[in-house]
Amino acid sequence: MDASEAARSALECVLEAKKGENLVIFCDYEKMGVCEPFSTGALELGLKTRLVPLRTGITIRKEIPPEVRDVFAKQRTDIFVNLLRGNREETPFRIKLTEMETTNPKTRLAHCPGITLDMLTEGALSMTTKDHRQMQGFANNLMTQLKYAARLEITNPAGTKISMSVAGRPFFTDTQLDWNRLSWINMPTGEVTVAPIENSLQGKLVCDMAIGGIGPIKTAIQITAENGKAQKTESKDNRLIEMVENSLKTDEHASIIGEFAFGINPKARFVEEFLEAEKILGTVHIAFGNNSDMPGGQNPSRNHMDLLISKPTVTIINKENFPLDLLMDGTFQRQ
Repeated sequence: MDASEAARSALECVLEAKKGENLVIFCDYEKMGVCEPFSTGALELGLKTRLVPLRTGITIRKEIPPEVRDVFAKQRTDIFVNLLRGNREETPFRIKLTEMETTNPKTRLAHCPGITLDMLTEGALSMTTKDHRQMQGFANNLMTQLKYAARLEITNPAGTKISMSVAGRPFFTDTQLDWNRLSWINMPTGEVTVAPIENSLQGKLVCDMAIGGIGPIKTAIQITAENGKAQKTESKDNRLIEMVENSLKTDEHASIIGEFAFGINPKARFVEEFLEAEKILGTVHIAFGNNSDMPGGQNPSRNHMDLLISKPTVTIINKENFPLDLLMDGTFQRQ
C-alpha cells in the first residue's frame, strides 16, 4: 500500500483530522522516513503541518527537550503525532511527553514509539478507509459483549492462568476517538482495552511472544502476581529476568497491573516492534505500570511494560457470576 495513503487514512479515520487544523509532528531523526508520508498525507487533508525534528543519540532521554517546549509556548495545536524510537529505557520520557500533549482535552494525539515505514506499506497501518471502518465495527461489537463484565479469567497453552477484576472499569478502543474518555491513541491501532482494578490480578502469567521495549522473546517468562502486584519472575533466560525486573522496579507502582487488552488488527504482524505485534488479531497483552490516562485508571507509575501472550482463552464473568467464553485458543467466538 502507498505509505502516504495509509497515513492519510489513519489521520482522517482515527484522529478525525479536518481541513485547516494545526498538526505538529515530533519526529526522531532516525524516523524521518516515516515522517514524509505523514506530512504528505496531512497536507493532502489540508492540515497546517509543522515538523519538529528531535535529535537522538546514544544518550537515553529523560527530560523534555527545549524544541518541544517551544512548540507549547508558541501555538495551539489540534493534533500531535509522535514518530519516536521505541527503546524501553525512554518510556518515562515518552510518558512525560504524552502528558504535556494531552493537557488540553480538545487536542488529539497519535503516539507511535517504534513505528516503521513498512507498517504503513505492509503491516498494521496499511489500511484503507474501508479497513478502518470494519475494524471499528469489530471493536464496537466486542465492547458491547464486554459491557457487563465484572471479572476476566485468562489461560493459554504456555501455562497462563490469571484472573482480574474489571468491575466499574469501561473498555475502550484505540481504533477511534472517544471524546468523553480518551483523545489519544497509540498507532498503529487495533486494541480493545481496559484498566483493571489495580489490586485484583491473581495467578501466573506466562509471556511467550514479546515484551514491550524488549521485542520478541525466544524463552518464555513467568510472572506470579498476588493482589495486583508482580511478586516473582521466572525464566530460563537470566538476562530476560534482569530486564523485566528492572522495569518492574522503576518505581513503587511499576509492578502493579495497569492494562489488559485484546488485539484485533487483522493486518498486524509478529515483528520486532512491539507497537505492531501487540495488535495481532486473537492475542491479548497485560501491562504492569501506568494507566492514569485510561478510564478509571489509578496507577501513576513512570513506567509501562506490556507482555504479549499467544493463543489465549478469555472468559468473562458478569455481575451475576455467569461465564462467557469470548476468546478460545486465540479465536473470537462471537463476532
